[in-house]
Order: sequence, then structure tokens, then C-alpha cells
Amino acid sequence: MRILVTGGAGFIGSNFVRFLVREHPAYQITNLDKLTYAGNLENLEGVNQRFVRGDICDAPLLAGLLAEHDAVVNFAAESHVDRSILDSASFFETNVRGTYVLLEAARRTPVSRFLHVSTDEVYGSMAPGQFATEDSPLRPSSPYAASKAAAEMLAMSYAHTYRMPLLITRASNNYGPFQFPEKFMPLALINALNDEPIPVYGDGRNVRDWIFVEDHCRAIQLTLEKGKAGGVYNIGARNERRNLEVAESILDALGKPHSLIKFVKDRPGHDRRYAIDPTVAETELGWRPIETWKSGLEKTIRWYGDNSTWIERARSGAYRDYYKRQYGAEIKP
Repeated sequence: MRILVTGGAGFIGSNFVRFLVREHPAYQITNLDKLTYAGNLENLEGVNQRFVRGDICDAPLLAGLLAEHDAVVNFAAESHVDRSILDSASFFETNVRGTYVLLEAARRTPVSRFLHVSTDEVYGSMAPGQFATEDSPLRPSSPYAASKAAAEMLAMSYAHTYRMPLLITRASNNYGPFQFPEKFMPLALINALNDEPIPVYGDGRNVRDWIFVEDHCRAIQLTLEKGKAGGVYNIGARNERRNLEVAESILDALGKPHSLIKFVKDRPGHDRRYAIDPTVAETELGWRPIETWKSGLEKTIRWYGDNSTWIERARSGAYRDYYKRQYGAEIKP
């Protein structure tokens, strides 16, 4: 299979490319990435892939690439809720317009599979004890989640109107190697390693389902191979944790004091709980997460502990300005 991976230099995308190259060496992978602040070619050092620097909003570029491929996996997206609250323009440009340009290119140069990677955040906040299924209504409550829901609606319209072989995955919170340090897990882990305060929004009781990134990558690969055209698949690990519990787990694993936790003003519209039911993926695809919370956290901590140079580069320049603006504090050089 010849696969075009868009956004393959980011966190999940680069892990997916690494996974395919290692587990399915017969696949031919082309990686298209714009290399914005969160895209990093260091994530792909030593990986046998064809890399193309470019934008999914570039229709002529996409037309040429799609003519050479059988399938598309679309990771390309702006993905950080906090940034979408500060300025949402780039989110709708990439997540909505970019998805439209990619869909239109795939309509004109058909592929056998078009897999659009989405998020559980499109469902909005769930009440205690409730879990979103693939048929649950989409109720996004942040500009980021709204842009992802809009992209999904657009993709579904193309599947219905043009019979496009569409697949959609909606995953819960990913964690693992190569995650840009603005996200909660690597931010907390890196700050703990440096004995810096860990900022936790509000009371820290917001709940997320945490999945190790490689388990997610394996689910995407299985969806690409076995998923039913037009199908939507929730990818979750049944591993709900409060943000405060995540921070405490990291500190405990590193032997650091809980006094490093610093509660900060909550962000606007902060959803209390995301929760999805992954039964369809488990039954139709035969997928289950391999990593437990303990084993996945150990692997993540080990990777960040062994990659100080990557961390230093990721936390330089514009990230330092973003951190100061968001949390009102400096980070150590």
C-alpha cells in the first residue's frame, strides 16, 4: 500500500510513520508536513520515509501526490485548545479549509481509503457515568473542537455525495514520545524533571481518557485495513484520570514532591470530562490497547529523560513566550 500521511512530523503523525515503517516495511510512506511550530523533523531521524514539506491547502501539490498513492491518513491539524482560545484563525484555516482542499483533491484523484483523524473533543463534555458512542451528537465547546467537528461534517458530506471511501477515528488524550511540550502531559513531566512548578488548571479534577500513542497508531492502521467505508471508530483506552492524578503520578514516578503542583486560573470553557466508548473498535477491528497506564507512563518518562537535547530545542524561542503569556511564569533555560 502506498500511503500519504499528512501532518506526519507532529506528535501522533510521526509516531504513526515510525510505527508503519517498523511494523509494515512493505508500505510506501510519503510524509507531507508544513513544519509549523509543532512539526519537527527530529521526530523522524533515521526513519525510512519520503518527506515533502508542504501545506494541505496547496491543491496543485496535493493533486500530484495523490496520483502516486492508494490511501491518505490525515493528521494535519492545529490541535491545542489553549492556542485556539487565544487565536482560532489558524485552526479553521488548517482544520477546516485544509481538510476541504484535501477532500477535493481526493475526489478528483480518487484513493482507495481516506482516513481522517479526529478527536473525542467533538462530543463535548460528558456527565459522570456517560460515554459517547459513534452515534452520539457532536457538541464541541472550544474553537479547536468546533474546527475538528466541522472538518468531520465536511468529510462525511463528501462520503455521502461522492461515495468517497471515508474513515474517521476519534481518539482520546494521547501521550508518549515526541509530544510537543505545550500539552499537559509533557509539560508536567518536563517541569517535574527540572523541579519547576506544574501548572494545573482550576481544581485539577477535569477527567480525560489517556491512551499511549503507539496503541492509537495501531488502531489507525487497523482502521485503515479493516474499517468499513463510511465508518467512525472511537479509539479509547478506558483509562480515565483526573488531571491532578496525572500530575501526581508523574511526580511519584520521579520521586518529586507534590508541592510542585501549582493551581492556576482555569481556562475559559474548560470541559469537565471527555469519555468515549471504544466497543466498536474493539469488536470490529480486534483492537485493544497493549500498554497499561503504568507501562505507558514508564516508557514516556524514560523517553523524555533520555532526550534532553530534543526538549531544549522544543522549549526554545516562541515556546518560551507562549508559556509566559499562558501561565505568567518563566521556564528555566
